[in-house]
Amino acid sequence: QVQLVESGGGSVQAGGSLRLSCAASGRISRIIAMGWYRQAPGRQRELVATIISNGNTNYSDFVKGRFTISRDNAKNTVYLQMNSLKPEDTAVYYCNARAQGVATYDYWGQGTQVTVSS
Repeated sequence: QVQLVESGGGSVQAGGSLRLSCAASGRISRIIAMGWYRQAPGRQRELVATIISNGNTNYSDFVKGRFTISRDNAKNTVYLQMNSLKPEDTAVYYCNARAQGVATYDYWGQGTQVTVSS
């Protein structure tokens, strides 16, 4: 099992910044990738950014150049630095960890609300 605890959400005006954190615990040695997803009201959950075990990162086009995903292996924590926020970034942001055992399994955090006002 892997447990994920997110923090850092909140409300900000357009153009502002927030940093989300996701602390992992449990069987973290099995984690092969971590990422952030978001879900706005009435919309499907969508990928924001991922970081895999070798440090490679991937971003959805709508956040490229504005968001940065990073990790601190010593703290078992992944971050999402969000700059130049837009009202359309408003959503619940979820941390994801993909673990490899007998099969691949996805773990999710509880979600943290990000609200960007114009």
